[in-house]
Amino acid sequence: MSALARFFLLQKKQVYGYDLTPSEITSQLIAEGAHIHFEDDVNKIPKNVDIAIYSPAVPKENAEFQYFLTKSVPMLKRSEILGMICHNYPIIAIAGTHGKTTTTAMVTQMLCGMGYEVCGAHKSPSNFEGVPEGRGSLYKILSFIGGIAKNFNSNFVYEPDFDTVIVEADEFDRSFLTLHPQVAIITSIDADHLDVYGSRENMKESFQLFANQIKPGGTLVIYDEIAEQIAHPNKITYGFSDKATYNVSDLPHLPIPGKHNALNATAAFAACCEYLKWKNDGIVDVQSLQAALSQFTGVKRRFDVRVQRDDFVYIDDYAHHPEAINAFLDAVKNSYPTKKIIGIFQPHLYSRTKDFAQEFAESLEILDEIILLDIYPAREEPIEGISSSYLLSLIKNKNKKLLKKEELIDYLQENKPDVLLTMGAGDIDRLVGRIENVEFF
Repeated sequence: MSALARFFLLQKKQVYGYDLTPSEITSQLIAEGAHIHFEDDVNKIPKNVDIAIYSPAVPKENAEFQYFLTKSVPMLKRSEILGMICHNYPIIAIAGTHGKTTTTAMVTQMLCGMGYEVCGAHKSPSNFEGVPEGRGSLYKILSFIGGIAKNFNSNFVYEPDFDTVIVEADEFDRSFLTLHPQVAIITSIDADHLDVYGSRENMKESFQLFANQIKPGGTLVIYDEIAEQIAHPNKITYGFSDKATYNVSDLPHLPIPGKHNALNATAAFAACCEYLKWKNDGIVDVQSLQAALSQFTGVKRRFDVRVQRDDFVYIDDYAHHPEAINAFLDAVKNSYPTKKIIGIFQPHLYSRTKDFAQEFAESLEILDEIILLDIYPAREEPIEGISSSYLLSLIKNKNKKLLKKEELIDYLQENKPDVLLTMGAGDIDRLVGRIENVEFF
């Protein structure tokens, strides 16, 4: 939503908005010219609104949502607007139940990074928002990323005369079905959002519909271990296997750890190669792509190392699905094999906790100590019997506890870990700054 706000601000439109609580992103948007309020109050809505754009995360009983339902103002989902913006341009769309944000940021970095700093091919200064002064690019990019890419310090990359759109394609609420990409990536099809889909089979069917919307002559890039689940006439695979079209060994050393990030990088590299083959009559500057990828610095809240000292390491991650937690913790364990690791997890959504309670318990119990925060409900009402206490009861590791957010800092001050992790997609990110500045007793 914030990237869309930035897009319209750059089109010289008046942008107004509501969010539940202030954040770093809302502060940035206000500084960029947006008008944002934090009370569900219809009196804050300006007159003469041309269009209302909403996220599916907004509860339907929200007073402002209901206000627009009663007015003659067009209401469109975020995904519908995104589809309209992208419609007349070649798109690289990145889908998957996890890995898509990092992969989207990697694709953006590679295509933006193919400038004169890398290969001497383009001399003019860049107009990209958030790209360092002086970087040139062979391709004029519009990119919507689901997190803050560190290379750009933004979730949005924009050049006024853009000719290529890179977009994170969200499967929630079937949002990605508004897109018709030239090249599409599918990183994973693990069961998720069962409150929307009802079953994994229904979700897989949506991913097939997404693949069906690839433009004629376009390419599907898909993880080789799930490739047989999705049909497409031009299917390219990536993975660790020698049988994959693109293998992890094709890539340079990455500055971010984890097998999952190696796979994300391979997917991004494959998509860029396939897109450039289409755009440049089969010509691809592989070395420039590899060089640009080697400069990738990560995404905030994706294996985001916030403190790195000899006596203390703190890493923050968005992981909110059991498979994402498994991948994150595997990377942490490999990076710090002899350290005591404490993980703080804030479950996201009652429905997801209910659907994957046992899987969450098994993912978390490999930690040396587990701290659970209360479930972040987002758009949902509570489900009877589903709570962080219930999840805690399923975890076999005895070193576990449930804390309130306001109790966390005091606990950490008295129980200094070697390696501390925060995980979750709710508002746990609001604690990151405070944790970074903890003074241990």
